[in-house]
Amino acid sequence: MFRVPPRISRRRALQGLVAVVGVLAALLWWLNPFGKQELKGDLTFSTGVRTGVYHRYGQLLEQALASDLPGVKVRLRTSEGSQQNLQRVADGEADFTVATADAVSKYRLDGKPGASRLRGVARLYDDYVQLVVPAGSPVQSARDLRGKRVAVGQDGSGVRLISERLLTAAKLDPAKDITPVAIGIDTMPAELEAGRIDAFFWSGGLPTNAVRELSERFDIRLVQLGDLVERLQASGSPARYYRPAVMPQDAYARARNTSSVATLAVPNLLVTREDTSEALTEQFTRTVILSRDRIGHEVHAAQLVDLRTAIYTDPLDLHEGARRYYRSVKP
Repeated sequence: MFRVPPRISRRRALQGLVAVVGVLAALLWWLNPFGKQELKGDLTFSTGVRTGVYHRYGQLLEQALASDLPGVKVRLRTSEGSQQNLQRVADGEADFTVATADAVSKYRLDGKPGASRLRGVARLYDDYVQLVVPAGSPVQSARDLRGKRVAVGQDGSGVRLISERLLTAAKLDPAKDITPVAIGIDTMPAELEAGRIDAFFWSGGLPTNAVRELSERFDIRLVQLGDLVERLQASGSPARYYRPAVMPQDAYARARNTSSVATLAVPNLLVTREDTSEALTEQFTRTVILSRDRIGHEVHAAQLVDLRTAIYTDPLDLHEGARRYYRSVKP
């Protein structure tokens, strides 16, 4: 027998509508994993010299950001290194950058303009300090550099800070006991190959392409620096970020080392400013973490970026946007 269906009460209809809206909201969140409207604008990332790890990391991160943040135009700016990078972010010339923890510590201790506005986004990978000489060089330690022509890094670089500290720890005056050459990794290899310098210091992820390519056309050797770590660490605040490390023999397969090389390492930090948008910083942090494996295929050091340690951005406080991301993925 045909029956007229009961009328749906207004209350039940309202409950059904709420349920439908909830399903639609969940679907929209799934389609947009950030759960927020698309960000738009410009972003400047200060990297490093063109042949260094910072710049290549920046190039690959730019590609990942183009996919994750299509409304944001990313601009890369090359630099001399950590010190110049920090100055750019502090002054508002750049929004994000990479710098070594010891360079950040010194920038703050020196009371440089804008130092108090710097914030951490993530701890990335460690830089390994590398002292490179021709394979036949008599240099067996930094102490043997007396009287040599040594590339110590550009004025605005992190390697300049480290090389001068190492030379001092080796009881050498960086200005008098060697002939310092202020060039970067973009020209160091060619200068060593041509015999215009006797050695160069470099601080970068393993392997650094410029060093690897040099080893494939010219016989080089990496000099141990492990004997200076204890003296360095005893020298005070910025140096506390150095740790003993070992470069495996196959880090540069063509280098003329017969065993692993004792050295020191220092963490790299992803840095921004306190007034950078929280929403932008949260999404930027997400891309950094989720693109780790993809970037790591080309920049091997990036494979070491770890969600469990990324939050430790000492000596900088964590930016609130980055904090929001880490909280969202906390197990």
